[in-house]
This record gives sequence, C-alpha cells and structure tokens, in this order.
Amino acid sequence: MSELLEQIQKRKTFGIIAHPDAGKTTLTEKLLLFGGAIQEAGAVKSNKVKKGATSDFMEIERQRGISVATSVLAFEYRGHKINILDTPGHKDFAEDTYRTLTAVDSVIVVVDVAKGVEEQTEKLVQVCRMRNIPMIVFINKLDREGKDAFDLLDEVEQKLGLTVVPLSLPIGMGGDFQGIYNLWEKNIEFFLEEKKQRVGESVKITDVTDPKVDELVGEKAAATLREELELIESVYPEFNRDDYMAGNQQPVFFGSALNNFGVRELLDAFIDIAPNPQPKESSIRLVRPEEPQFTGFVFKIHANMDPKHRDRLAFVKIVSGTFKRNENYLLVREGKKMKFAAPSAFFADKKEIVDQSFPGDIVGLHDTGNFRIGDTLTAGEKLQFKGIPSFSPEHFRYINNDDPLKAKQLAKGVDQLMDEGVAQLFTLEMNGRKIIGTVGALQYEVIQYRLEHEYGAKCSYEPLSIHKACWVEADEKSEEFKEFARLKQRFLARDKYNQLVFLADSSFTIHMTEEKFPSIKLHFISEFKRENA
Repeated sequence: MSELLEQIQKRKTFGIIAHPDAGKTTLTEKLLLFGGAIQEAGAVKSNKVKKGATSDFMEIERQRGISVATSVLAFEYRGHKINILDTPGHKDFAEDTYRTLTAVDSVIVVVDVAKGVEEQTEKLVQVCRMRNIPMIVFINKLDREGKDAFDLLDEVEQKLGLTVVPLSLPIGMGGDFQGIYNLWEKNIEFFLEEKKQRVGESVKITDVTDPKVDELVGEKAAATLREELELIESVYPEFNRDDYMAGNQQPVFFGSALNNFGVRELLDAFIDIAPNPQPKESSIRLVRPEEPQFTGFVFKIHANMDPKHRDRLAFVKIVSGTFKRNENYLLVREGKKMKFAAPSAFFADKKEIVDQSFPGDIVGLHDTGNFRIGDTLTAGEKLQFKGIPSFSPEHFRYINNDDPLKAKQLAKGVDQLMDEGVAQLFTLEMNGRKIIGTVGALQYEVIQYRLEHEYGAKCSYEPLSIHKACWVEADEKSEEFKEFARLKQRFLARDKYNQLVFLADSSFTIHMTEEKFPSIKLHFISEFKRENA
C-alpha cells in the first residue's frame, strides 16, 4: 500500500455541532483528553473561570463563554489521526459553521438531555442533510434530570428528520443514573459519582438475562433495561454502516461529557464507523483523495490568532495528494504560484510547523492578504472547488469611521474581517457608503471590539431597514436591466467580490420586483462566482 493510501486510511475529519450550552466545547475537550492531547480539562462554565476551554481562542469568546471562531484541533487515538473542527453554537455565527461543514467528512450532533432538540441544531442538521454528511448523535448531560430516552429518540427523529439507531442506552437518569448499556460493545459501564474525572469500570455482559445484571444495577433497573432493549430490537432498525455513510441512518449514543461518561464509547464507535477523507466535487470533475496531485480549498480565514504577531491564517482542507512545505502551488483564482515556508498544524491548542500533510488534514497557511474564503490551491490543475456559499445577512447597518485620523486602519480592518467571513460588506453604488450585513447582532460587537483592539480603529453604526440582500443575476446590457437599475438605484450595492446586490426593504418588494422584471433573477445565496470576481 502506498504511503498516501495508508495516511488517508488513518485520518478522520469531523465537525461537532450543537445549540449553545449543549456541552459541545466540553465534549471536544474530553475527546482531546482521551487522545492524550491535553492533560487536564478546564471546566468551561462561566466567565468567572479564567482558564477557558482549549478550543476558545479569542478574548471576546472568553469573556462571554461562547465559541465565536471555529477552531481546528487534532489528536491521535488508536493509530488514527483525528481532526476536529469545533464550530460556534451561537446562532449569530451560523455562517462560519455552514462554511466549516464544507470541510468535514462526518459530524457529531450534541443534544442536551433536558432541553432536547433546539432551533440552532435543526438548522445545522438541515445543512448536513442537504450535503448527505454522515451524522452520529450524542445525547449529553445524563447526570442531570432530563427527558426520557425514548422520548428524546422520537424528538430527534421528528424534529431533525433523522432515522436513529440507538447504540447505547442509559440506565436511569439524573439522580438515579447508574450507567450505560453499550449495544455496540455489549457491556455495561458504571457511573461512579465520586470519580468524576475517572470513568467507572465496564463489565462485559454477553446476555442481559444474566442474574448478574440484577446484582449490578438492582432488580428494578435491570427489569427496565431488559424491557427497553426488547423495545429497541422491535422498533429500531439494525445499524447498517452503508446507510450511515449515505446519510440515511444516524447512530445515537448517551453520556455525560462533563463527567467523562460515554465519551470513550462514542470515540471507539466513531473510529470503527466514521468515514475517511471523502472525494469532493469541483468545477470540472470529482477529485478523489488518493490522487497523487495536491488539491485543497480555503474554508476559513482567521486574523490575528496570536495578538503578539499580526498574522492571518488561512485554513486549508486538503482534498487530494500530499501537501509539502516549500513547494510551489497554484492559487487558481489569481493564477499565481505560491509557496509556504511555515505551514502549521494544530495539536490541541499548540501550533506546529509541518513538512507534509495528507487528505483530511487542515493546514494553516500564513496569509498576507492573498486568500479569500472558497479559494482553491492545486499542484497546477485549474479547477475550483464548489459549494462554499454566502447567505443573505439578517441584520444591516451603516458603518461610520469615528476617528478620521485612522481611516486607513479602519479600511484595512474591515477588509480583513470581511475576508475572514465574519460579516459581509456592501458598498452602495449611488454614494459609496459602506454597509455591514451580519447573520446575528452580536457580530457587530465582535467587529467593533476587534477593530479597536487589533487595528486601533474606532467605528460606530447607524441602523438601516433592509429585509434581505439579493444577489442579482441579469444581462446588464438589456433594456429591462437598465430600467431596473434606474428605478432601484438607491438600493443597489456591490459585495466584496464586485457582484451586484439588491438590498430589498421587504419580501413584498422582492415579490413585486420579480413580477415586474421577469428576466432578472434574485438569489438569497451567493455560491461565489469566482470567475467574474
């Protein structure tokens, strides 16, 4: 077997998605703990806890206790190299999460046992289903009082539209929580309250009718467990890996990440079933990981990851071949060759320079402003990876410069933050005023904070009543377009890539515009049309 194939089979790259507070960051930490990547877990509870979670990089995240930027973490476990992309749960940062989902091969969905399926989880799962991404569901916080296991399984099926297959089952819950029966490995794992950071021992059970089960968990709990297992056999399909890989079946595990409970089972099953790096569609063909020529794409740009050094890192997901340090690669959009002296990989919260990386890996490339989100890098082939969309923002505000002497810093800061995909910038055709559009209101605070602390620029905002940004697809030479442009000139702007955008003030306006100008198409998602950028 070639080295490339061997490396591909060792790698698994996945994302963790959840509603805020479902315990996603804690789960990430515990996975790193099992992989030996970190020595202790920093409880991520509140702003009072100074030692933040390893995956929360930026100051504003530490202050608020939420993950704002998607972090990339890698660890090794059972001879595999695992890359985790931890995504923001907060809905204001959904766009960052949508883009990150273009770089993962599978996903773990975290659901809170007490709150069940929440709105943000529904949206993210919808994106995964659109892309047929294999998903595993982890129902978390079993040491707290919560919903009945079967009610939760029903809710996951109904609200998320999934076909679930429980691969573990809780014995009791909250105060009565005794452990988990693992259907995947056929054993019972005991929950020992006093050993919170150490997991209780597992007992192999080949037959649940064994009287030993009664001794271990008590007669009542044992009887309930047997009934529930019978119910699972009669109601749920058997686990089928092909169905899971195709996105048609989703295994479910129960546990408590904070107490390290059920995390090992999740990780072991993940190693056994989750996909290795997958092929990806490009503008001209399907690119397979085992191809010898390197290809990859930028799915995230992060400025100033280290406040001491003003650096931007472009995160590149490797799709095929081997990426080597100091080799020349083609940035397809610009048609120019570039080489990288210090590509970084991420091991827990440490950055290391790597000589070579393989499909599935994420490398951080120092960027002086060459990259945009969605850019493709190749060994020379002119292809472009597809499917990194920009969504219509939901909030719009004018941005004003509050310090005339710092106009240059403000322009640079805004430019770089938009390249990162923090928000979108629209410039009005009529007067050149700049409008910032975001998915959530919290992003305005993040932008203001970062402009001041990272670029030394001050800004303020003015409200603006816009319902949606619509990307315009039209023949700009036609008479109909000229009439549209004349009537709507006050509402026309250009995005960062010079694409024409119609800023509509209501859904009624959109409807009327489409009726009046049938040849003009309005889109709420811009699949970046890079050719004309």
